[in-house]
Amino acid sequence: MQANAPEDSEQKLEQGDTFTFRRTFTDGDVSMFCSLTGDYNPFHMDETFSAENRFGARILPGLLTGSMMTHLGGMMGMLASEMHFEFLAPVYIDETITCTVTIDEVNERGVVKAGAAFVNSDGIDVLRAGFTAKPNQIRLAR
Repeated sequence: MQANAPEDSEQKLEQGDTFTFRRTFTDGDVSMFCSLTGDYNPFHMDETFSAENRFGARILPGLLTGSMMTHLGGMMGMLASEMHFEFLAPVYIDETITCTVTIDEVNERGVVKAGAAFVNSDGIDVLRAGFTAKPNQIRLAR
């Protein structure tokens, strides 16, 4: 049992627990993200530029893909104190990505360390990430 876990939380996170979120990112998602963040990199926004470069087409901003992890963390009531990302392969518009978060450690204070794997529909690892956070009320079923 976790020490300092919220009294009203019925579920407790344990090492080995996994949570999965699958999403297909659209052109509209990219446009909104770039507008919100100011990330107007031509690899994300310019069809002609992207077609003539190493990826052959527009790609998602890495943190847009990484936001899948924050979705899952938020559904677990997490407030992150640390995150890290390793971008392995491009993610293209209209590509479906599956993010699986695995709880790696829960310490005596209830602080969680978790890893996340992001895989496209071809089974290619596109992103590896992780976070350290303190859970509050968990809103996800296992």
